[in-house]
Amino acid sequence: QVQLVESGGGLVQAGGSLRLSCAASGRTFSSYNMGWFRQAPGKEREFVAAISWSGGSTYYADSVKGRFTVSRDNAKNTVYLQMNSLKPEETAVYYCAAGRKPWATVTVTMTVRYDYWGQGTQVTVSS
Repeated sequence: QVQLVESGGGLVQAGGSLRLSCAASGRTFSSYNMGWFRQAPGKEREFVAAISWSGGSTYYADSVKGRFTVSRDNAKNTVYLQMNSLKPEETAVYYCAAGRKPWATVTVTMTVRYDYWGQGTQVTVSS
């Protein structure tokens, strides 16, 4: 069982930056691949970024490549999402998720690949 708690959301102007954190409970955090997703009102949850259990592999949605960076610190049981050059259309609730299925870039974008989810943190980007 893994419990995930996101933090770091808030209100930021367009072009600004935020760093989200996701703290995980449990001793097996380092065995989980981690993903970040977001969901805007009235829209489906969409993939943002993912990082493998070791941190050796990452994958990003095309829309955030070059602006967002996912990282993890297994000693602190925490995964991060650094978001730069934020856009108003990226206003959403951001969720982190953990999954143990083998890493594959073709599937880490899929919500069904993840077993545990956090409660989400709101990110609002003003224009």
